[in-house]
Amino acid sequence: MTATDEILAIPLWINGHAYLTMAPAFLDVCDPRNGQVRRRTPLCGELEARAAVEAARAALAAWSAQTLGQRAALLAALGDALAEYGGHFAALIAEETGQQVEVAAVEVGNAVSLLRAAAGGIAASAGGSVVAIVSDQHAPLLGPLQRAVPVLLSGATVVLKPSPRAPSAAFALAELTARSGFPGGVFNILHGDQLATEALCASKEVSLLLVVGEPAFDARVAAIATRHGKPFTD
Repeated sequence: MTATDEILAIPLWINGHAYLTMAPAFLDVCDPRNGQVRRRTPLCGELEARAAVEAARAALAAWSAQTLGQRAALLAALGDALAEYGGHFAALIAEETGQQVEVAAVEVGNAVSLLRAAAGGIAASAGGSVVAIVSDQHAPLLGPLQRAVPVLLSGATVVLKPSPRAPSAAFALAELTARSGFPGGVFNILHGDQLATEALCASKEVSLLLVVGEPAFDARVAAIATRHGKPFTD
């Protein structure tokens, strides 16, 4: 057994709890500042995507039946919880992106503000649907949240696929959704790379794909969505 074999894989988050899977491959998540392997990301595919999408679909009716105020209150509570663990989130972002902790802390603070301001935000037009969000490693917390908050506010449920190179902030946020009172299945985390994106685009239950990242990343994901005939916004 090598040292890498002893490093734990980060779980998925499906239906309100951590979800372990035996993925066919894993990606080592390295700290760009020193090259140290911090954790391993499972590179999932159709099976795990189906489980995440089904959880989001099953949660849809109850979530969309809540009032806008109720959903906004839960998002604000998530912002309060994120603020409480802000230092932890900044450290996760720094060790996976190579940013200085102080820079990562600014991203966390902006994410807190975004969540707390949900009550005064504008809901997206995605209510009553399952929305998939695919993100790269840039702004691994704030970037996906900028897409997720409006659609969650509208009554949609979400499957987020963060970058396999920077997955931890998204997973830790999912853990906080449970502590903040979110129903299971409203916010799900699917790990992986192209195969996971392909599976989300192929799912008939996913109404819309939102892409968050640099232009080259957006173009690659847009090409996959177009091939599957999946509506997308980048």
